[in-house]
Amino acid sequence: MGSATRGALAAARAELSSLGKVDLAMAEELFSAGRIINESSQLVSILTDPSVAAARKQQALEAVFGDGLGAKSLTLLGVVVSHSWSRQDDLLAAIEELGLRAAAESAPASANIDGELFAFGAAVSSDAALELAVGSKLGGVDSKLALIDSLLAKKVTAQTLAIVRHLVQQPRGRRIGELLNTAASIVADQAGLSLATVTSATPIAPEQLGRLQQGLAKSFGRELKINLIVDPDIIGGLRVQVGDDVIDGSVASKLKELRLQLAR
Repeated sequence: MGSATRGALAAARAELSSLGKVDLAMAEELFSAGRIINESSQLVSILTDPSVAAARKQQALEAVFGDGLGAKSLTLLGVVVSHSWSRQDDLLAAIEELGLRAAAESAPASANIDGELFAFGAAVSSDAALELAVGSKLGGVDSKLALIDSLLAKKVTAQTLAIVRHLVQQPRGRRIGELLNTAASIVADQAGLSLATVTSATPIAPEQLGRLQQGLAKSFGRELKINLIVDPDIIGGLRVQVGDDVIDGSVASKLKELRLQLAR
């Protein structure tokens, strides 16, 4: 991430925080706006061109969206486009992130959006046919949305459903598993948490998982929420991933390392 994008994203997050209470409708407006902007290379060029005045960019937003966006959404997008971005795609990623954070903020305290996203991501990753159905470039958007609704409607929070529907409509070249994992991480971050994906060969008892969570939180210096994957292929031990950090203590990894050493 370039320095321009880091500064612009920080300003956009601060603006979202200053808006006070947000609802799911605002999150969906941001998702929709991002998709509309993405579909127009001319509009993307105008909104990301540092030589174009902020007032001209605001006019472009108002011309495209008119009364189609609420006041808070339009204000937030105005802040987004008033800053410089290192790459054009960074602007689209930022609008999506703001939609994700707004969705997280709109949910009741009891909601488990990141957990639902993780669970659906795990289901998709373990089923090649399902992954192809929701992630292939060949399928129509309407059929993908109908499939998502049939799988998730009334089974997950409205926020989770809105997020997955958006990701399916605007993958921007990313695999569905990556989309869901990134979204889950952003949602958790909005709640002040980081996600730790722990892979074990066998299920871990709740009390052991609790001790592991405390140990990882101490090691990484922040609150962590654990998502557990049971994968017999790692044979034994644990594989832990927190963001880009990976601790691979699995037996399978150690055997692979040993084989490589013997082959030298």
